[in-house]
Amino acid sequence: ARALTPQTAETDAIRFLVGTQSLRYDNQIHIIDFDDENNIINKNVLLHQVGEIWHITTSPADKGVLATCYNKTSDTKVMTCAAVWRMPKELESGSHESPDDSSSNTQTLELLCHLDNTAYGNMACVMWEPMGDGKKIISLADNNILLWDLQESSAKAVLSSSAALEGKGQLKFTSGRWSPHHNCSQIATANDTTVRGWDTRSMRQIYCIENAHGQLVRDLDFNPNKQYYLASCGDDCKVKFWDTRNVTEPVKTLEEHSHWVWNVRYNHSHDQLILTGSSDSRVILSNMVSISSEPFGHMVDDDELSDQEDQHQEEKIKEPLQDSVIATYEEHEDSVYAVEWSSADPWLFASLSYDGRLVINRVPRALKYHILL
Repeated sequence: ARALTPQTAETDAIRFLVGTQSLRYDNQIHIIDFDDENNIINKNVLLHQVGEIWHITTSPADKGVLATCYNKTSDTKVMTCAAVWRMPKELESGSHESPDDSSSNTQTLELLCHLDNTAYGNMACVMWEPMGDGKKIISLADNNILLWDLQESSAKAVLSSSAALEGKGQLKFTSGRWSPHHNCSQIATANDTTVRGWDTRSMRQIYCIENAHGQLVRDLDFNPNKQYYLASCGDDCKVKFWDTRNVTEPVKTLEEHSHWVWNVRYNHSHDQLILTGSSDSRVILSNMVSISSEPFGHMVDDDELSDQEDQHQEEKIKEPLQDSVIATYEEHEDSVYAVEWSSADPWLFASLSYDGRLVINRVPRALKYHILL
């Protein structure tokens, strides 16, 4: 397996979706519900009979809707296609009940629509407009950016605009992220060693970080609280943080992994917490506090302090906090292809390795209280 996503619209229950990559069997989407109080994982399985799942993402507005990028074989050619699906009604929201044996027979996804890529090439990923009503989707297909409008309760996808990479060589997108800032009018894409920013209204390029990494860029993520900050990771084993207003140099670089870094994710609530997953089989949780939205720790109101405390507080505020690796998780024995934060619990995250092992972890308690208090 290599496809993992939190159920974005589910903010009460802790829930992740995993897509399988089996060549021999029908592929499946596993709905993973984590019962935090009892430390139990419940699983429901949906059949995804069209092919191996390379990428999976969920609607920000509708708990029952998701999109997958999958391999389809036709006349000795393998194509990566994308489609929008609906899960059965009873599975839409995160439930803590273990399915009874009678009802746990595998159910099938309902196909809502295909994102028709016949003219554009292989789909690399699909991104939903982060703050939207679930009607706008961008997909990256070979060297094309395609903006889709989902109509008639997602039963139809209409291509509303597109842009293409031009230049020499094999130009193919590997991944992309939709920025939650600027009224959701910007996306960032990775192709080869380059990171580009695009305006979704004009479909024009707004910035370009050439040679962002020494080798292929694998993944990107936007800081949820600081609008110009972007993280990238790649095959040079590095994670880099950029300010998109000045792209000549990264603001910070992390060099903790010993192999390709497949995934980088900012915590949705506390932007100093950064998760990375790599084919060195490790997941690393870093505290990048110096470039977070609270680089000097939690600000305290002056009115609340006595004079003595006041002086002490001022001395403390001047010092930016130190960046550090909080923890390295080594429960995986295979390449970690995906890491994701839960949409419901900001202190909880999941990681997925190629052998199909899903691990759920928590931010260490001491650090959690240090951030909160």
